Amino acid sequence: MDFYATLGPSCASQETLCSMFRLGMTGARLNLSHVGLADCAPMLEDFHAAAQAAGVVPKLVIDLQGPEERVGSLREPLRLEEHAVVRLGEDIPVSERILALVEPGDKISLDDSALLLEAEHSGQCKVLQGGILYSKKSLAVLGKATNAPALTPEDLRNLDQAAAFGVTGLLQPFVRGREDIEEVRNALECRSLSHISIMAKIENRQGLEKLEEIIEATDEICIARGDLGNAIPLWELPRIQKQIASVCVKAVKPFCLATQLLWSMQERPVPTRAEVCDIYNGVLDGASGLMLTGETAVGRCPERAMEFLVKTAKTAG
Repeated sequence: MDFYATLGPSCASQETLCSMFRLGMTGARLNLSHVGLADCAPMLEDFHAAAQAAGVVPKLVIDLQGPEERVGSLREPLRLEEHAVVRLGEDIPVSERILALVEPGDKISLDDSALLLEAEHSGQCKVLQGGILYSKKSLAVLGKATNAPALTPEDLRNLDQAAAFGVTGLLQPFVRGREDIEEVRNALECRSLSHISIMAKIENRQGLEKLEEIIEATDEICIARGDLGNAIPLWELPRIQKQIASVCVKAVKPFCLATQLLWSMQERPVPTRAEVCDIYNGVLDGASGLMLTGETAVGRCPERAMEFLVKTAKTAG
């Protein structure tokens, strides 16, 4: 089984990474939503040095931008008050694709549903759930998909540098069907990177609807519960997760669980009972990989989080 951390400030030192490898970590995810591979060169150098010191041949998985829509650059963080009115394209910079897609009554999720808008007319929206909005945060029109390409120019630049940084796999976000995987695989083959495995993130309704064809095309599935939980009613997430797991097991396709496995450990040194039960049940359902995100990237105790992840999973056999 693979145990992944997400790289970030909390686990950036070679000493911490070496400790996490010795606790059972087998690899790491690098989120490239806001940075490029080259920007992370010092951290990746420490990552590979730590793996060598611990006697581990590590997996390094880059999480690409993909077709996910994001807020543009804001001059400063924008406070959105509940019931206030804002305009897409003016107060909140968005792509032309989003402006063309939004219709009155649509719900618009910002920053992984931390904020929620309702479209009224001509780009005008009412704030249903307020907070502070920062540049480059995720944006989704709930229940709708854009025709954005599977790979952005930034993704392609990162693929150009993947071999130099020891990348072994990639996470393709918001996969909509076989075509997205084929586009990614073609990009890899053109760069002589066929050895890099593709992990298709299932996190939207299109991915659920075309799950079987995605499974046929990809090397691995990632059940990305964060955005998936935004795309469907949250109370349906446990059932959907088990359905995806069942289809993967029948197809003999490895799958990884990600998002909020030990979320409380961003602040606390001990997980909740519900979190360790979640991990245990995920392994029983056939998961071949478990991935921590904020717990190791920005959490207070990344080593303890990895220790709890590994030890809990191993009790499931």
